[in-house]
Amino acid sequence: MNWRAPVRLVVLALWLVACVTAYYLLALLPGRNPVPPVFLAGVAFIAGVHITVEGQRPRRAMLLANHVSWLDIPALAATARSAFVAHDGLQGHPVFKALCEMNDTVFIARSQRHTVSRQVDQIRAAIDECDVLTLFPEGTTGPGDALLPIKSSLLSAIDPPPRDVPVVPVLLQYRDPQGIAWLGDQPGAENFMAIMGRAQPVELTVQFLPPLKGEELAGRKAMAAAVEQRLAAALGLANKATKA
Repeated sequence: MNWRAPVRLVVLALWLVACVTAYYLLALLPGRNPVPPVFLAGVAFIAGVHITVEGQRPRRAMLLANHVSWLDIPALAATARSAFVAHDGLQGHPVFKALCEMNDTVFIARSQRHTVSRQVDQIRAAIDECDVLTLFPEGTTGPGDALLPIKSSLLSAIDPPPRDVPVVPVLLQYRDPQGIAWLGDQPGAENFMAIMGRAQPVELTVQFLPPLKGEELAGRKAMAAAVEQRLAAALGLANKATKA
């Protein structure tokens, strides 16, 4: 382990303590607590992420982004002040669950279709509270220089989309995806420490693409196909069949 990882970990721990303190001091104020997006933006900075933004940052939207790394979350919080949709498995980790709940995370049970109506209500409430909410419709992290099939089943909770809320595809493109992507059986702690120990900055472009429109919004499968086509085109890839 080089010196960068432990130094960044100490700074991250101090930043966490400061932000948790500020969060509870501001918890009684009306509206969304401003601290979580600031905390996540700080995590990106501490990890050495340099972000370039392309396209128009939405003030209110449902973002559908490709997923490469845990860094995607602080990056989208930094650029769009986004809250997130996460799978309910994270609820089994008390620390992660507490931090996710502070940022108004919506937990969804992927395998329980009978909960879709409740998930729809949760997502619409989260957008009303946070204005911007992100879902990663690949369902897991990919290699960064290619796309995994977009799973239309993960879009059930936004079918139909909340009224007056644009559905915006977002491409997260890392300059060094092989050194960033969290793939296969690699332990999360190993990936985290590798990134925290990097000498080179993490160069990331966050590209907000035009919102879906017209027939692209005609159901979850249409949305999945449109998002996959948009992201593949922005990444310079031939489109692949969408997985239901």
